[in-house]
Amino acid sequence: MSSEQILIPDIGDFDSVDVIEVLVNVGDSIEYDMPLITVESDKASMDIPAPKDGVIKDLKIKVGDKVKKGSLIGLLEVSESSKKPKPKNEISATDDKKESLEKITRTPTRPAPEPPDKIVAKETPIPIGESIHTDNSKVAHASPSVRKFARNLGVNLSFVIGSGNKNRILFEDVENFVKGELTKPRTENMGASFAPIPMPNIDFSEFGKTETKPLSKIKKISGANLHRNWVTAPHVTQFDNADITDLEIFRKSMQKEAEKRGTKLTLIAFLMKACVNALKAYPTFNSSLTPDGDNLILKSYYNIGFACDTPDGLVVPVVKDVQKKDVIDIAKDLKDLSEKARARKLKMEEMQGGCFTISSLGGIGGTKFTPIINCPEVAILGVSRASMQPVFNKNNEDFEARLMLPLSLSYDHRVIDGADGARFTSHLCMMLSDVRRLLL
Repeated sequence: MSSEQILIPDIGDFDSVDVIEVLVNVGDSIEYDMPLITVESDKASMDIPAPKDGVIKDLKIKVGDKVKKGSLIGLLEVSESSKKPKPKNEISATDDKKESLEKITRTPTRPAPEPPDKIVAKETPIPIGESIHTDNSKVAHASPSVRKFARNLGVNLSFVIGSGNKNRILFEDVENFVKGELTKPRTENMGASFAPIPMPNIDFSEFGKTETKPLSKIKKISGANLHRNWVTAPHVTQFDNADITDLEIFRKSMQKEAEKRGTKLTLIAFLMKACVNALKAYPTFNSSLTPDGDNLILKSYYNIGFACDTPDGLVVPVVKDVQKKDVIDIAKDLKDLSEKARARKLKMEEMQGGCFTISSLGGIGGTKFTPIINCPEVAILGVSRASMQPVFNKNNEDFEARLMLPLSLSYDHRVIDGADGARFTSHLCMMLSDVRRLLL
């Protein structure tokens, strides 16, 4: 046994190129012409093959290194009887260096050859018509040209099984994956394996002055949750207007009583009471789907969350047992939880256990919006700014000015039908328009 150096061969008219992938590890047994590393210039990429059979004894290179002809890749342990076979496609220098890296590894301008009827993995065959899924936490091994090919087709390489050396993904593997997805029955698990193409990586500083500001921890967490909720639950939003003219008069008349109890009586306290009444009338809105989507869990408690705007982002504290409290008690809980949220002192249990959420932008402005459901809840109520509007009075056959509150109810269409969505908002409007019903 002896050790030999593995060197970068002549790569053409390039002073240096980047190492973008290392395909072997120390201790791996390799065969002649097996790819060891992948290098890339600004125009093309190529694999550097093994010069002999043997075992990798040491690696002197890593991803991100710049290399050139003669750079040391590592040490190869070979037997004395090992003979170097005649290379099939050796990269060699000529006086005019016609065979440059760019010409040898030019990205194909036409489709890859027609793939076989089946892709045969190392262990089990994978029919064309079947889904091919792998653990998407694993790194997919593919050359830059294959990655670009997959990206143009919108294919997530994490779901593709490679048929090349060491499961390396080839053009044919990507094409077969796409064919397999297209031949699946269109009613079978539609959209479950959808993999969006990556966002483009743009250098915005090319167009003007920029500043990079990191997202807060709260925004990172809430952003991921909102994206999951939006993709998971098919949203429908029902809009309506509630007449709160009488309710607002009553609310203002109760402010002194609320101040004696150390709080301020806000509209959200009345909204929570109205929502509890509507949830009792329509129990499906007070439910959650089981993770497998086969069953509905109906809840007998009424904990209402409310979206709270803080300097660090959006949080959703939860007022517990709303059905057992009067509006002033609810207002006091709202005040205490809001202060804790802005001071970053909310406990985890104060943000858990909600069964319905209210998101109010009335203090800021706007007319209507489409709130995102706070899964695993199945509905959320959006509230915008109230405004005076002319409303036709059927008894007097004339218009009169009334204070109207815009409501936006988003619900999970897997659980709630459109007719029930309209009934729910109509029930809310009835409760809010008659304060006597609300206080029963």
